[in-house]
Amino acid sequence: MPPLTTTLFPSLALLLLLLFSSSTTSNAHNITRILAKHPEFSTFNHYLTTTHLASEINRRETITVLALDNAAMSSLLAKQLSLYTLKNVLSLHVLVDYFGSKKLHQITNGTALTATMFQATGAAPGSSGYINITDLKGGKVGFGAEDNDGKLGAVYVKSVAEIPYNISVLQISQVLNSAEAEAPTAEPSQLNLTEIMSKQGCKAFSDLLKASGADATFNQNIDGGLTVFCPTDPVINGFMPKYKNLTASQKVSLLLYHGIPVYQSMQMLKSNNGIMNTLATDGANKYDFTVQNDGEVVTLKTKVMAAKITGTLKDEEPLIVYKINKVLLPRELFKPVEAAEAPKPSKSKHKAADAPESDARAESDPADQMADNENGVAGLDARRLVMVLLSLCIGVLLM
Repeated sequence: MPPLTTTLFPSLALLLLLLFSSSTTSNAHNITRILAKHPEFSTFNHYLTTTHLASEINRRETITVLALDNAAMSSLLAKQLSLYTLKNVLSLHVLVDYFGSKKLHQITNGTALTATMFQATGAAPGSSGYINITDLKGGKVGFGAEDNDGKLGAVYVKSVAEIPYNISVLQISQVLNSAEAEAPTAEPSQLNLTEIMSKQGCKAFSDLLKASGADATFNQNIDGGLTVFCPTDPVINGFMPKYKNLTASQKVSLLLYHGIPVYQSMQMLKSNNGIMNTLATDGANKYDFTVQNDGEVVTLKTKVMAAKITGTLKDEEPLIVYKINKVLLPRELFKPVEAAEAPKPSKSKHKAADAPESDARAESDPADQMADNENGVAGLDARRLVMVLLSLCIGVLLM
């Protein structure tokens, strides 16, 4: 008879893997696949993908999509809006809250004002990115843009798909009219990054980018995706004495260190903790930092210091700009805090302290960590391990 561990362990491990994988994917949704089952929304589905709204919808955990059938989309396309303006109009049809068909008919006081993804981009002036939802006579529900003089131009038709409190797809009768959403919109590559920062409390950092010429590198990366971490004006003003001591090339490297050549939404930063390369990364010159989050707080950690994200200036894929509370200091240009605070060693020791290996030794070796983990598992009694796995399986089943 084969040992107990030989027969039970593989089965239990497989069961545990399936249970956890199902629990982690139960909340996932894909708007493209949902709409693909309904050919009457094929045009709407196509333009969600073309404008990159589909990927933004899929990243959000609580969302409502007001779907337009092919006839309604034809009337919208007849206006011959640019792709980027069309994205604003369609983003007005994506609510950043969950409204199932039942909730629509049970709105407190009969009316609600809810934000859309158009509001979330920061491109909507005032409250023009909000939608008014009102219960009407005869069981109807009306929808209208906040900047449409209170007109409820569209009504609820039917529920297309609902995953409670995650995503709801509701058909409405026609396009929501909004002069602000339909206003001409510049292409992302034409967006003036330094102007955006200057108007939002990051003028000092913007001026440094222009003075050093680093702004050209930032602008060249917008089309492919760009994330910028912008220290606010008071932070830059306090840092200027140190900045002035850097050489011209070091100044450029420091500024490029505040950009990542990919689009990273707040949700992506929270779910993708780890090391990030920057615009300053160049072979052996790593110029990287670590992203960590504690609940809603996202921290950027270098070998020298740590800064926190304090707000979002602009979020319009492929560009996003965050405000941070400190200048990011790379170890390639600044000494780690421990080295700066340590007492002066003798000359023979000073060379060793300044060697690059000192930074590497500050971190535990991943190989050592793996070995420690394997030793820990090996130290468990085989039967105890089986019982632990079995208990975990039962616990997950009971959740």
